[in-house]
Amino acid sequence: MRELVFATSNSNKIFEVQEKFISENFCVKILPVPQPFNPEENGTNFLENSYIKAYEAAKITGKDAFADDTGLCVEVLNGRPGIYSARYAKKGEDKIQKLLYEMKKYKTLDERKAYFACAITLVNPLGKTLFSYQSKFNGFIDFEPKGTYGFGYDPIFYVKEFDKTLAELNINEKNKISHRSLALNAFINWLLANY
Repeated sequence: MRELVFATSNSNKIFEVQEKFISENFCVKILPVPQPFNPEENGTNFLENSYIKAYEAAKITGKDAFADDTGLCVEVLNGRPGIYSARYAKKGEDKIQKLLYEMKKYKTLDERKAYFACAITLVNPLGKTLFSYQSKFNGFIDFEPKGTYGFGYDPIFYVKEFDKTLAELNINEKNKISHRSLALNAFINWLLANY
């Protein structure tokens, strides 16, 4: 069986990625990265940050490692929070409430366009990029949090086609359409052909 290190300490991401691999009948053993794992994400975009995390994990484990870097980009906020999505709020602040407060003056969905970006990079222990891809998933910032599934900004990311937020979709529904799912589709296709 193939083995890959997933460069994350986020248990929600691990679960989502494992479920995606299972749903695509792709046999791979996801190896945990030793903890604590918190490399400095000082890239200027999602692809650079995914590379930083993947390379760090590959160096630590001596195995090929992949990482994703994901963020929410809001049009009227000039793409913020973007690559700072995970660190958007100060310690103790709620990042969703902070974003909703910033969006208060925008009263229509058309003014609340946003997208999730997800970059995935696979790196070997020498630092060579084996695979790199970025997806984009369009939606809107809802007016209040809804739903109990998902994590991060999912409760306020409204998907028009479903008339629901990502947090109102179960894991199977989300794994068919989300930004991470789109990036993982490309990654799995590449792995099947090349790995």
